Amino acid sequence: MTAAMRSTGPDATGEEVLVEMTGITVAFGSVRALDGVDLRLRAGEVHALMGENGAGKSTLIKALTGVYPVDAGRIVLDGAAVEFSGPAQAQAAGISTVYQEVDLCPNLTVAENLLLGREPRRWGRIDGRAVRKRAREVLGRLNLDVDPSSPLGSHPIAVQQLVSIARAVQVDAKVLVLDEPTSSLDADEVAELFRVVSGLRADGVAILFVTHFIDQVFAISDRTTVLRNGRLVGEYRTAELSHMQLVSAMVGRELAALDELDRTPPDPAADHVAPALVAHGVGRRGAIEPVELTVRPGEVVGLAGLLGSGRTEFARLLFGADRADTGEITVDGRIVPMRGPRDAIDAGLAFTSEDRAAEGVVGDLSVRENIALAMQASRGLRRVPTRARDELVTHWMELLDIRPRDPDVALRTLSGGNQQKVLLARWLVTQPRLLILDEPTRGIDVGAKAQIQALVADLARQGMAVVFISAELEEVLRLADRVLVLRDRRPVAELAGGEVDMDRVMELIATGHEGRSDA
Repeated sequence: MTAAMRSTGPDATGEEVLVEMTGITVAFGSVRALDGVDLRLRAGEVHALMGENGAGKSTLIKALTGVYPVDAGRIVLDGAAVEFSGPAQAQAAGISTVYQEVDLCPNLTVAENLLLGREPRRWGRIDGRAVRKRAREVLGRLNLDVDPSSPLGSHPIAVQQLVSIARAVQVDAKVLVLDEPTSSLDADEVAELFRVVSGLRADGVAILFVTHFIDQVFAISDRTTVLRNGRLVGEYRTAELSHMQLVSAMVGRELAALDELDRTPPDPAADHVAPALVAHGVGRRGAIEPVELTVRPGEVVGLAGLLGSGRTEFARLLFGADRADTGEITVDGRIVPMRGPRDAIDAGLAFTSEDRAAEGVVGDLSVRENIALAMQASRGLRRVPTRARDELVTHWMELLDIRPRDPDVALRTLSGGNQQKVLLARWLVTQPRLLILDEPTRGIDVGAKAQIQALVADLARQGMAVVFISAELEEVLRLADRVLVLRDRRPVAELAGGEVDMDRVMELIATGHEGRSDA
């Protein structure tokens, strides 16, 4: 297959490029998800695409595969400029994508999934024998020992993922996009996946590998492109890149010019104060290894780590949004079985999700109705008196400077920053003992960010316990009294006081250790 491939021609290093995306810009309204991004993929290479949430990775993939139209820029594939109207057209041109979630049919056989929509026919009907024969050939090409007649659903997720890849490449794909293919796999399953990927690389396929696991980038990729905030940071030869350099490129060292926060250091005597929450060995198989964490009243504890490190997974376990299968949680000294968010709310916990659009905002309801949701949930069937509700809504809209100051406008009409303030108000009206904030300042302007940071500091001064998560390390270090560092779904260190240092945290995130020479 490689011999027949043309390329876009040599790049500045004299190497042949199969796919070249130049100056790619994609906007949604006034928001630029991608702003002049370049990407080059070479035949016979694994190219890692890295960046935190909101960096633009998914948008770039969708621009390449025709899901999103490109507002500016140029895509050249195999020597010719292309404009795809959808994924089917991209696939016909030789670009196949395998997503994180297996999108095959578990009730069909492996062979039927491999050839679905492309079945060989005889006398106008699907030729079952030919389907199985072709499936064996495809599986054999990847050295996969899987019975083509077995139901796909009878196999573990790792095998299903490999079948997805086999389906993607069996049409002689020139480019294979792997979007978070290892997120649900254990170490042995990742090794098997990498064996298949290495074979495809040897066959001349250009592979774009999207992941949040740094060690996997260094284990499998030849080059790495890093995006941040919709812009290109750079393209690197992976072998010439250190762990620390990669983390620095992803996270950046940009410190916004915000007003100084009034953060009073915790009273040393606070160690003797009963904790607001203790998580003892709390974990969930496949999501995060057991974690020990204590949060005291008036304390902000930051969770630091790259996307995929287990930050959000742990926060969801604390709130019962997902159920832990190890450990226990105590609130104010009492063991609380977190069977769901209802238990967390009853125990005085509040949680704002990182996915504001899907798990927070109810766009067609008014600001007033959105703020009142948690208050009503905390009361069960007892109705919140109208006067009390309206007084609380007015109070928090003024305190958080929610604009416009009209409680009856639909929430979807507000800016992202004001929507985030409404979600905070929703929980603050319940007067929680512990507030869990997952990416509360993502995607909002610098002014709203400063207001939310100041609010968190003020709540802590008033005695509220806070767990704070942000992809921006400067923000975590600026607010937190203590920092729990997570990496590859496990805790690696807890830092407090003078130990909370940017370089130290970044080294732990990059390597899982301190003082390593490859950092």
